[in-house]
Amino acid sequence: MPRNHRLLTIPCAAAFAVISASCGEPEDFVVTETREITTRDTPPLLDATSDQRFRNAQPSPVIGDPPDDWLVMPASQFRDLNYRFGESGFGEVYVTIAAGGVLDNVNRWFDQFSAPTVDSDGLDELPRVPIAGTTGVWTEATGTYASGMGSPPREGFGLAGVIAEAGGRTLTLKMVGPAAEVREQHEALKAFAESLRFRGYE
Repeated sequence: MPRNHRLLTIPCAAAFAVISASCGEPEDFVVTETREITTRDTPPLLDATSDQRFRNAQPSPVIGDPPDDWLVMPASQFRDLNYRFGESGFGEVYVTIAAGGVLDNVNRWFDQFSAPTVDSDGLDELPRVPIAGTTGVWTEATGTYASGMGSPPREGFGLAGVIAEAGGRTLTLKMVGPAAEVREQHEALKAFAESLRFRGYE
């Protein structure tokens, strides 16, 4: 029996040696494969538009000239143009082709801040600013912002925006964020509103 036992240990030892050798450091190798240059190798556009920057985004029907300090974000189902601003990281600006008329959308924004709504006479008293080749209603509110989109209410927020009937559609430009940051952006927002135009009418 001891003799048979010794015979069995010889192949086991050899197998262990082979396994140990295979677990050593990998040898160096050189990759010689090449491929043709494709469009994916094009250098990035430093001044890319939102549509150019986000490959999968559908072209927005509206284009504009945002301030340099706004961060371009991907478009979404409800945001044809989408930006972030401010040091807090909570500031948002977005452009939407909205359902409903101007009055409906003004009051929807006021509702989000629990602000008094307006009727058609009150709407006529709100300021007007240029937007997309026409004029729109300038809307402001401050307080606790409840977007109704699943986000918790945010205290100390501000709203500034423009809503207009343009090209047979309701165009909305909305800015929300900490109230102080929104106030600092009023003039920039108005300039951006005036720069907006519908694609094909640049």
